Amino acid sequence: MTSLDTPDRASRSPSRPKRLLIALAQFCLFQAAWFACVLGAAHGQAMWGVAAVAGVVLVNLVLSDRRAEVLMLTALAVLIGLAWDTWMLRAGWVRYAAPGPLPQWAPVWILALWALFATLLRGPLSWLHGRPRVAAALGAVGGPMSYLAAVRLGAGQFSDTPLAMAVLAVGWAVMTPMLTEAARLLGSRRSAQRRSSAG
Repeated sequence: MTSLDTPDRASRSPSRPKRLLIALAQFCLFQAAWFACVLGAAHGQAMWGVAAVAGVVLVNLVLSDRRAEVLMLTALAVLIGLAWDTWMLRAGWVRYAAPGPLPQWAPVWILALWALFATLLRGPLSWLHGRPRVAAALGAVGGPMSYLAAVRLGAGQFSDTPLAMAVLAVGWAVMTPMLTEAARLLGSRRSAQRRSSAG
């Protein structure tokens, strides 16, 4: 079975070009599902986008040989997203399209995007493992730009765009290294368990 996870040092079986192709495929799937989710929410069809994200997350899970870790990382990302985006909503920084039955909570499609983001943490973004400062810098730029793109596509609205972008930059500068380090620690634990069983 071909794993979508980035191999650890003890099991670098796929060649470098193959790993790069797998990472590229993951990123392309991420982008396609991101657009489906955001555009679905913008047009009042959020569940179609959520279904697209669920498909990508499921493929990532099925093709992984570390499913327990993938599930834990996905759950962590969704919980962080629930807390963050609910706070953003209640603080008045952003209003989301397709809010769903619980308008004071982050909508399902936003949580789906957090689960989708988790699919990158062990693949295309694995180069950030052990580099929290770089992860923070990337999060401070990439996180706000993702929200801005979603807003411009009609999936939400900022109350004050410059201030909201600043708040997002600070939040994502903290959350991105949190998640990349969680992915690294989960991988390190698996490697340690393998070394222990081999010894």
